[in-house]
Amino acid sequence: MDDQTDSPLPGAVFHILIALADRDRHGYSIMQDVAARTGGKVKLSPGTLYSAIRRMLEQGMVEELSESPDPSSTDERRRYYRITRLGKHAATAEVARLSALVKQARAAGLAPNA
Repeated sequence: MDDQTDSPLPGAVFHILIALADRDRHGYSIMQDVAARTGGKVKLSPGTLYSAIRRMLEQGMVEELSESPDPSSTDERRRYYRITRLGKHAATAEVARLSALVKQARAAGLAPNA
């Protein structure tokens, strides 16, 4: 993945990267985190989540862990994911892109000053 990290990220991908930024998670935990952080405004369906994760694995933005990071987890069906260096770069680039857009919106009088 080369210049793709400088292109806008799909919303689901950005939410997944944010959810994985602070710790490794399994799919259901990612869905819960996104819903909690957005006050329920964004709810990723399993289809959306796992389609995005499949693409993110192919692009190298996330990796699947071979073992559970949670020693108390006994559910072998759970797959845990971790953000990669490339995923962090893509998320950081998206934050910069969105920050620049908000700055432009403020200058045009479309957003309040912080």
